[in-house]
Amino acid sequence: MRLGLVLGEAGQGLRRNISMVISVVLVTFISLTFVGAAILLQFQIGQMKGYWYDKAQVAVYLCTATETGGNCAQAEATQDQKDAVAAQLNSPTLKPYVKKYYFQSHQQAYDIFKKQFSNSTLAGFATPAMLNEAYMVNLNDPGQAEILVDSLKALPGVNEVVDQRSYLDQIFAVLNAASITAIGLASLMLVAAALLIATTIRLSAFSRRRELGIMRLVGASNRFIQTPFILEGVISSLIGSVLAGGAILAIVQFFVKGYLGASIGTTTQLVDMNDAYVVVPILIILGAVLAAASAGAAINRYLKV
Repeated sequence: MRLGLVLGEAGQGLRRNISMVISVVLVTFISLTFVGAAILLQFQIGQMKGYWYDKAQVAVYLCTATETGGNCAQAEATQDQKDAVAAQLNSPTLKPYVKKYYFQSHQQAYDIFKKQFSNSTLAGFATPAMLNEAYMVNLNDPGQAEILVDSLKALPGVNEVVDQRSYLDQIFAVLNAASITAIGLASLMLVAAALLIATTIRLSAFSRRRELGIMRLVGASNRFIQTPFILEGVISSLIGSVLAGGAILAIVQFFVKGYLGASIGTTTQLVDMNDAYVVVPILIILGAVLAAASAGAAINRYLKV
């Protein structure tokens, strides 16, 4: 098979269908950008889970003088009850699971509350006595938090035992939903891109039906006839894939590292250019495979008619 002749035929087909080629490029670009964004979002969720789950604590909130929930009866947790919780944390049953813990007084809880709600009117109404004293526990394995919850929630003077990962799960659920939505939209657009590539190839073949007839009469193989059309689809899709890869690099560089990095600071780990460099080849390969499969199926079906 003469490579120059095949490339020439592919180039001629691209020039004849320039408007359809532009459409393929745009659809591929948009759909693969969605795919890349979804992959980056999954990377970000994984990094956030690894970062925040290790920092998540089990909070053992003690009774205040006004609470009736848990094991409370409108009575402040006594010193003996506080010591009983500490003794349980140091017991042979729980100590293997506990990495470290510390006691948080009313005043310390109040100071944290004021810092978190400094711009809210709630800070002006709260008093230290209204906020729970607590034991804040870090675990060797945060996934074993349920063991602490079951062991401590029934102790006298304990109002509530909270695995703080439950708050993180709500955030990650929203992020996962956003990622699934992006993947769904990208999948629909990839289907549209595949159909558009197939249509483009069939129109290109139809416009050259006389040439194809002559090639078949002189003994040209189906492979020789099909290859230029497949190359047309692959080249068009590759242009869109490269543009999508550039968009992903720009998103990470200017939005994630620039805007989000400046807004969030070092409070959490964000995806970086190394993650983007992993995503870009995936998009290029996906675009090429999608185009080759769509174009191959379209021209093969046309030649069978």
